[in-house]
Amino acid sequence: MPAQPSRKPGPPAETAETAATDTDGGTPLRADAQHNRDRILEVAREAFTTQGTDVPLTAIARRAGVGPATLYRRFPTRASLVSEAFAEQLSICVSVLDEALTDPDPWRGLCTVIERVCAMQATDRGFTAAFFSEFPDAVDYNRERTRAEEGLERLVRRAKDAGQLREDFDPADITLLLLANSGVVGESRQVSLAASRRLVAYLLQSFRPEHTQPLPPPAPLGLQQLHKARRAT
Repeated sequence: MPAQPSRKPGPPAETAETAATDTDGGTPLRADAQHNRDRILEVAREAFTTQGTDVPLTAIARRAGVGPATLYRRFPTRASLVSEAFAEQLSICVSVLDEALTDPDPWRGLCTVIERVCAMQATDRGFTAAFFSEFPDAVDYNRERTRAEEGLERLVRRAKDAGQLREDFDPADITLLLLANSGVVGESRQVSLAASRRLVAYLLQSFRPEHTQPLPPPAPLGLQQLHKARRAT
């Protein structure tokens, strides 16, 4: 289920910490305010990873040892907390993709991206929900994700041009793969990783040009289409 802005209004300010100036205003947070912010993000990442992004924000505040007012001051909506919590993971994905694009072997680069992103997905339930969600207000997050999509398209084209990838492969097939891979997540970390690796190995073999039986047309599974479908439901 996509992350949605919280409709619950933030409670009134409750401590001196909530009066500290935010980094958004150009002034660094006080040490105690920065500690609270870091603690909220730490707890949120753990909760989103193990339970998904629907964890009540009040529960995150309680585990972080802060009041709801402090959490809402730092992260006014669920979307802002989710996007910040997984910004590092998205940055890692983009870095992996950038490295793959410089690999002289396009097929190896494509395999590396798919294997590493799927392994991250298999061990991090929250990242899957965040990746497939839309955050209209998170400009940097959406910009990075758009850059990742464009990089994947270039990587696919390179592998095709090198004769290493079947010609009827479509970039939307990567989204299809990620959706399929998300279905193996939910057991222990060890089981999820083992199932993900086997599924990815099967699929990567089917992507090779030696498999020439024609496929049905690709499904419209770009992230933009997924976002539109989610908004319609």
